[in-house]
Amino acid sequence: MTTRRLIPLTLVAALSAGPALADDAAACGTIRLSDPGWTDITATNGVAATVLEALGYEADVQTLSVPIGYEAMKGGTIDVFLGNWMPAQKAFREDLEKSGAAVELVQNLIGAKFTLGVNKAGADLGVTDFSQLDAQRDRFDGKIYGIEPGAPANQSIAKMIADDKHGLGDWELVESGEQAMLAQVARNDQAGTPTVFLAWAPHPMNVAHQITYLSGGDAEFGPDFGGATVHTLARTGWPEQCPNAARLLGQMIFDVEMENALMGSILNDGMDGPAAARAWLAANPAPLAAWLDGVTTLDGQPGLAAVEAALK
Repeated sequence: MTTRRLIPLTLVAALSAGPALADDAAACGTIRLSDPGWTDITATNGVAATVLEALGYEADVQTLSVPIGYEAMKGGTIDVFLGNWMPAQKAFREDLEKSGAAVELVQNLIGAKFTLGVNKAGADLGVTDFSQLDAQRDRFDGKIYGIEPGAPANQSIAKMIADDKHGLGDWELVESGEQAMLAQVARNDQAGTPTVFLAWAPHPMNVAHQITYLSGGDAEFGPDFGGATVHTLARTGWPEQCPNAARLLGQMIFDVEMENALMGSILNDGMDGPAAARAWLAANPAPLAAWLDGVTTLDGQPGLAAVEAALK
């Protein structure tokens, strides 16, 4: 492979009007991505990996919990994380910024939300707000179902219980993982058992279950039912080292409908992330032009043509 001189990221941006030649060092051939085991990030990592590999890169997706993934980025063993949910991960983001360990490439999703929700049986009790949960404690068995241990959302729930917010001091947080939590919700749906759990969009859970998102959790999850944005972060120095790949990932923006479809393929059809991504991109190639504007293959060939050829 021909060795090329590194171009500063500011110059790469200045050259955005014209086609760029790939200028990523040989060390950029493998790009290390973190996946906390959430289906939405598995989906977006699948898209990123599919496009990167069509460009001649190797995507090394590592399954790491949120805290461990951020520590790996601080330690320089993870290059990019597509799943910085804000404000849920505000503390982690502030820690990264304080240590100068990461930079933001792009806000990759708007319209997300993340808070507690109840299933149909819970809504049938008239529960629509955090403040109404404790009056129905026995019907909910005093349990709030969360995701994997260490997740920021679980930490918010645990603090809410510890502080006896909304009268929930004697409730229990059940930590498991996304799939285990949703399997429990499905079982409780079938049994007609009221259930309160972490719910979010994008996610096909919003199609599979009749979810009522609870108001009143602004202090824990933010306003607008935990209205959230998702951001792509890179370890400090990586965009300058690998400007071509950074340009791609900095232009890779998703939408809720796209992610719902990808996640449905993973959860309902048993596809892995890259397979779901390939199928979706083959049927919906329109986003590729914007994502690949000014991006080349690792060896300097036109990027869009290479990806389109790989998807055929």
